[in-house]
Amino acid sequence: MSTEAAAVAQAGSVESANLAARNLQERLMASGHERPEGDRCPICFDLVELPMGRHSKLNACCMKRVCDGCVFAARQRGMLDRCPFCRTPLPGDDASELAMIQKRVGKGDAEAIKVLGEQYVHGNLGLTKDVSRSIELLTEAAELGSLVAHYKLGIMYYTGDCVEGVEEDKPRGIRHWQQAATKGHVESRHGLGAVEVINGNHQVAVQHWMISAKMGHERSLNGIKNMFKEGHATKTQYAEALLGYRDAVEETKSPQREVAKEDAKRFGI
Repeated sequence: MSTEAAAVAQAGSVESANLAARNLQERLMASGHERPEGDRCPICFDLVELPMGRHSKLNACCMKRVCDGCVFAARQRGMLDRCPFCRTPLPGDDASELAMIQKRVGKGDAEAIKVLGEQYVHGNLGLTKDVSRSIELLTEAAELGSLVAHYKLGIMYYTGDCVEGVEEDKPRGIRHWQQAATKGHVESRHGLGAVEVINGNHQVAVQHWMISAKMGHERSLNGIKNMFKEGHATKTQYAEALLGYRDAVEETKSPQREVAKEDAKRFGI
């Protein structure tokens, strides 16, 4: 191939890559503006406030995440030792909890496979720490549709050395976040925004964080606030993000949940 032909081919390749990148960016910004159905409590059907781990409880027996309001209501009815969703007695020790998770794993439950993968990262529930096994399980869960598994894999690959036994692969980590973000996973969307800040692409970061802030993600809202102070976001953008954030948080409120919060404060939980 002549030098001129090689230059044309290279230019065409670069142009194709740039076009693909633009198309991907457009898809990312056009999709994933609503949280997935899995973020709703299976009892009251309302979205759980973020972060979900602080405002709900995942039950090993059925792998259903029940909001604090419904947990509180169940306890008021005397259901102290049973799952508020499926009524199964709660596990009394790590071995019982692990057995419940493994039973769900055997049925191909993506959430259970993801949870088991999380336990192997640190060697919880009596398991021997095994990062390779964790990645294997999280990958399987992601393939079955677990957005949280995509998010966890994104963290592990993007940070690399921060997770013992995982070799850094930032592009791979980003791809996992992208797959989850397009389906409404808020933390993955925030992660993509953080990557753009690191790369100096502040306007793209603002676009990502506008989406996640409007879904009720406080760290994304604070990120836009900081970029506004630094001149990378406009006052209008921050005001829009703040209003969207407040609306999203309001949507997650209910009388039961507010009572549960007050009860938790009273007992220092």
